[in-house]
Amino acid sequence: MRILLVEDDPDLARQLKGALADAGYAVDHAPDGEEAQFLGETEPYDAVILDLGLPKVDGVSVLERWRRGEVATPVLILTARGAWSEKVA
Repeated sequence: MRILLVEDDPDLARQLKGALADAGYAVDHAPDGEEAQFLGETEPYDAVILDLGLPKVDGVSVLERWRRGEVATPVLILTARGAWSEKVA
């Protein structure tokens, strides 16, 4: 299974990538929304782990663009946001 990990925090990204690789997943990493958008549109992923607070393009915008472009890959949102309005968005 191939996963795209979109996370700008280098320590968290390294930990998650290592844990997923140890579990047998092939993991690509995008450190910002611009790269994530490109990879999501051009590479075949089975799933995406997407942070919302990203540099260049935020995670919500990346996901909206993927969906408008008919990228239907399942996405798991990874965020520290606490407000209900942000979670609902």
